[in-house]
Amino acid sequence: MLRYHLRLALISFGRTPGLTTLMAFAIALGIAACVITLTVHSAMSANPIPGKSDRLFTVTMDSWDPNRPANEDQPELPPAQLTYADATHLYASEIPQRKVIMYSVSGAVMGGYNERRPLRAPTRVTTADFFPMFEVPFQYGKGWGKAADESPEPVIVLSRALNQRLFGGENSVGRSVRWNDREFRIVGVLGEWLPMPRYYDLNGPAFAQPEDAYIPWGWSTALELYSTGNILCWKSEQLETFRDLMGSECNWIQMWVELPDAAMRTRMQTALDGYWAEQHAAGRFERPRNNRLTDVNLWLDRQRVVDDDNEVLVVLSFVFLAICLINTVGLLLAKFLKQASTSGLRRVLGATQRDIFIQHLIETGLLATLGAVLGLGLGMLGLWGVRALYANNAGERGGYEQLAQFDPASIGWVLLLAVAATFVAGLYPAWRIGRLQPASYVKEA
Repeated sequence: MLRYHLRLALISFGRTPGLTTLMAFAIALGIAACVITLTVHSAMSANPIPGKSDRLFTVTMDSWDPNRPANEDQPELPPAQLTYADATHLYASEIPQRKVIMYSVSGAVMGGYNERRPLRAPTRVTTADFFPMFEVPFQYGKGWGKAADESPEPVIVLSRALNQRLFGGENSVGRSVRWNDREFRIVGVLGEWLPMPRYYDLNGPAFAQPEDAYIPWGWSTALELYSTGNILCWKSEQLETFRDLMGSECNWIQMWVELPDAAMRTRMQTALDGYWAEQHAAGRFERPRNNRLTDVNLWLDRQRVVDDDNEVLVVLSFVFLAICLINTVGLLLAKFLKQASTSGLRRVLGATQRDIFIQHLIETGLLATLGAVLGLGLGMLGLWGVRALYANNAGERGGYEQLAQFDPASIGWVLLLAVAATFVAGLYPAWRIGRLQPASYVKEA
């Protein structure tokens, strides 16, 4: 019987190919809009480290201008980074299970046998806990030990992409490269690692790719490496040398700590408040006390990684889908009523109201499936366009094109919702045509 109803549905589509195509495209356009906006929004709002997001905390303190907040749009928040003096003092604490201070610098790498020219390699100066704290995977080797931060040792960790360019993807651990014209020994090569958003440093684009190289913290002062991220200053100070920057009130260092339980968090918060009290008494930290330990998800929210415009676009896309479905209902009703005479003849020949209802419902379901498949195709095309647009506008390392990758779970729900909604929307036209009296069908025939 199902095969019979499917054949009748296909015959019905053949009678009105233009109207069938119009309805399928209406459904498809609504689905495609939802697929594109929901995919991008899901990627932007995803938890970048779900296993540890509730135990990783960024450390912030309000050392800003006493006469104005660091952020006019969010005056209740302290600066997103720390001064060098504050970061290094807090880093000495033994409370956290793990702790990291870091910032980004510019680098050029030369070596290997696939590249003989210097390659631009955005680099992160960081401490040893960076890799285990953020669960950074390794393809070869591992990170350095804490002793390498202090000396510092000339060791370096490369990204998988940079290792591919320099050594063709081979195990390069133990080999040497020249970083900013200084020789470094490779101790590790990262595996596939692309946290989205790049929560550990939101000074640049939130969806930028991770750095290509990582070197121990001690090289920051040994080589006087200036940050390529935000250096935010609020008072007039003489900043002619790197040492001047280190002793200034400028904020440019990021700090994260791993605090696995409430007791440890309380102790760390107490340590922050105690340090604030000391500095306040010494004439610093003139603003009201505002020391914060902010976990990953709250940090992304407060830094407005996903702004309200993206959420509005998702809502509008579903409104657009609803409008498409409402129009499809009207077209279906018009089509079914136009073909009422055919249904009437079936009723005269013995078909029941239930048979007529099921026939038209199957036709609606087939139309919904056709629209969903077409919508998925249009959605893929739209996401390809988004990736191309982001890749062209974001630069070499923008990383935004990663946002337009398919999220099977989200897209599956959109398709299921669209098919179900179309199916439900077709209940009324199918019910309406099934309720008409056979006499009216025969009269029209």
